Amino acid sequence: MNRTELKAYLDEQVVRFNQPNFIPADPISIPHLFDQKQDQEIMGFWVSILAWGQRKTIINNAHRLIELMDGAPHDFIINHQEQDRAKFADFKHRTFQYTDTLYFLTFLQWYYKQHDSLEDAFARFLTPEHPTIEAALVGFHELFFSLPDSPKRTRKHIATPARNSSCKRLNMFLRWMVRTDNSGVDFGLWNRIQPSQLMMPLDVHVERIARRLGLVQRKQRDWKTVVELTDNLRQLDPSDPTKYDFALFGIGVLEKDNPIQ
Repeated sequence: MNRTELKAYLDEQVVRFNQPNFIPADPISIPHLFDQKQDQEIMGFWVSILAWGQRKTIINNAHRLIELMDGAPHDFIINHQEQDRAKFADFKHRTFQYTDTLYFLTFLQWYYKQHDSLEDAFARFLTPEHPTIEAALVGFHELFFSLPDSPKRTRKHIATPARNSSCKRLNMFLRWMVRTDNSGVDFGLWNRIQPSQLMMPLDVHVERIARRLGLVQRKQRDWKTVVELTDNLRQLDPSDPTKYDFALFGIGVLEKDNPIQ
């Protein structure tokens, strides 16, 4: 199909999938459990980092995290003592282990004692002139691991374009926090990053459908592929290219309900 036909088709699919009924079976349902901005940020960030494997397992483990934080993530992060971390010893999700949990708790407590919102951890590295969020992702990775004795093993859980990673999980988290529309799925909590700067979360579902539609030619699944895909989608909507995540992901999952990769 030509570009006009492709845009019409994908816009139709965005409307189809960018609906409240998308929320319950998706990890985005976890931050939707909360009304406070900081709770939404903390759980949005954490569940996005855990977002590989079966969606049901991801969501169940996120609920377990909420329980361990006494149902109040921001309050727990700010006020918990070191001895309170022992109860997380049995929490794990695939390769995300106790050591990783401890460092997440350490970083988030350090950060939120100084800042009101996680937005600054990304937006401080970005200007309106930056065409994409690449600098924000690189800067966040450096900031996240800037504390003394940050575990080397935890670095695999926070991706960066500097290593040519597709950064699927962080791109998904930023979509949640930045995009805003009338559908009620994404939160639109942050305004220092523009929707036009966002990059596509690239998973197996999105990749498969994007290749079928001719939106991706590069064989690998890496940051350069994300750039290729997002640039092609910007041609369809320069101001909000990642809205097409709903279309590509939704079509892919509808075809085959595979685990998130």
